[in-house]
Amino acid sequence: MSDQSTPAPAASGLSDNAAGALAYVTIIPAIIFLVVEPYNRNPFIKFHAWQNIFLCIFLFVLSIFNIIPILGQIIFLIGWLTALVFWIMAILKASRGEKYKIPVIGNFAEKQAGA
Repeated sequence: MSDQSTPAPAASGLSDNAAGALAYVTIIPAIIFLVVEPYNRNPFIKFHAWQNIFLCIFLFVLSIFNIIPILGQIIFLIGWLTALVFWIMAILKASRGEKYKIPVIGNFAEKQAGA
């Protein structure tokens, strides 16, 4: 007679830390996390998703400066490097379950997320 124990139920979904960090991969996961249940009810995940969306908007606006010769390109390069540092810090903090507010952008994200 064989022992037929029922297997443990598979865990579904991502942890808050993983979802918060994945929200920064591109703008697509950020939008998905704002639409799909249960992620869209979690203030931590919503904050990181909104923060990435605002960061992407900032980078898009910053890219317009790149068409201006010399001064615009310097502004673009400095802004891009600064955004890169903030982006990496935000991913690392989100993966640890911490809320890291990027200056200015973080305030907008916090208002949108209701956190």
